[in-house]
Amino acid sequence: MKGFLEDANYSIGLLDEGATLADVIDNCIYEHTHTGKKAFYVGDLGKLVRNNMQWQNVMAPIKPFYPVKCNSTPGVLEILGTLGVGFACSSKSEMALVQDLGISPENIIYTNPCKQASQIKYAAKAGINIMTCDNDIELKKISRNHPNAKLLLHIATEDITAGEEMNMKFGTTLKNCRHLMECAKELGVQIVGVKFHVSGSCKDLQTYIHAISDARCVFDMAEEFGFKMNMLDIGGGFTGSELQLEEVNHVIRPLLDVYFPKESGVNVIAEPGCYYVSSAFTLAVNIIAKKTVEYDKLLPSGVEQTRNDDEPVFTYYINDGVYGSFASKLSEKLNTIPEVHKKYKEDEPLFASSLWGPSCDELDQIVENCLLPELSVGDWLIFDNMGSGTLGEQSTFNDYQRPLIYYMMSFSDWDEMQDAGIASDTLMKNFFFVPSCIQLSPEERFSTAA
Repeated sequence: MKGFLEDANYSIGLLDEGATLADVIDNCIYEHTHTGKKAFYVGDLGKLVRNNMQWQNVMAPIKPFYPVKCNSTPGVLEILGTLGVGFACSSKSEMALVQDLGISPENIIYTNPCKQASQIKYAAKAGINIMTCDNDIELKKISRNHPNAKLLLHIATEDITAGEEMNMKFGTTLKNCRHLMECAKELGVQIVGVKFHVSGSCKDLQTYIHAISDARCVFDMAEEFGFKMNMLDIGGGFTGSELQLEEVNHVIRPLLDVYFPKESGVNVIAEPGCYYVSSAFTLAVNIIAKKTVEYDKLLPSGVEQTRNDDEPVFTYYINDGVYGSFASKLSEKLNTIPEVHKKYKEDEPLFASSLWGPSCDELDQIVENCLLPELSVGDWLIFDNMGSGTLGEQSTFNDYQRPLIYYMMSFSDWDEMQDAGIASDTLMKNFFFVPSCIQLSPEERFSTAA
């Protein structure tokens, strides 16, 4: 590995067996309560190690290529690079981040479906040859700017559900694949494989069967044009659940064995992003303002009012929102619920509440309606499963600054890395020991990944 960590301003706390992530969160809240009450993340990098082991146990020999846009913080990229994971990049800045890790160009794929010509040229100069394509205009653009490109034809899948109909969809049809191959032949561009993507919200695993069957048709079609295909990318959509991973594997394994057996020489890869990082990060936010509102204004339209008019209804404003860590809330439902950090009695009354970000923008709603005990300005809320889609490139809205990130790993996870021979000397320099019963100071004990 090249000197990425030596340049990055962050470190990783190695937890004593007596310490837990909950202890770390408590200590960080204690410090932030006295120093400024900023939002912060705690990232369990050991979770990445465990998820990678699970992937190898269930999905091998399918090689994972991690989508950098999912979470591009340096601790995540360094650990995954050390684990031997490949990277799927959607921009020049992401390619540069991964290259600074010392990752070989053969382990980088340029996956943006709508590429800028300047960034195609950058990929060509960097030796990043594998990229995706789903239309003839993109194909011609690639041929002009990257003569050594090796293309994966991105084919569409039939996984559109009622809740996804308005989302942008990419991928070409089987019929159009023939046209693209004709164009590629004329332009002298290599086509080396096929990519498809099944959304994580897709409940019908038969979609994988149709997609793999379509991919086999494209491979057969390529033989007619003299293309030597050697790669199949089954995309992302892996939620992080071991059960879902096993269910997908159960469906695709027999078909891969028939259509793309080992002796065919086809390398099967995937793009698990959320799978690796979602559950690894916890976000702590602080309540900065509070007001009482009318109950009928809080309820979603069409919901019947059933509460007592004497009960208060609260709106809370927190110091992070959709223009920051909750950016994914603009396009999808929040997959985590807020947990109150302070201790409260089991029989304490709960009140209808809503949570909003700090921008005072009508779009900056985090949670529309939830039940919480009455909270005060200065109290803390905890959100689990915040590692995916929240820690990419930084927003500049309202001078938003990414929360501090405290990286952690347990001794047992560190031992797993050492036993596997993947704990590099460069990585070891960034660990420090965290006793189980001390207060952790962000200024003295941690650095940030800003």
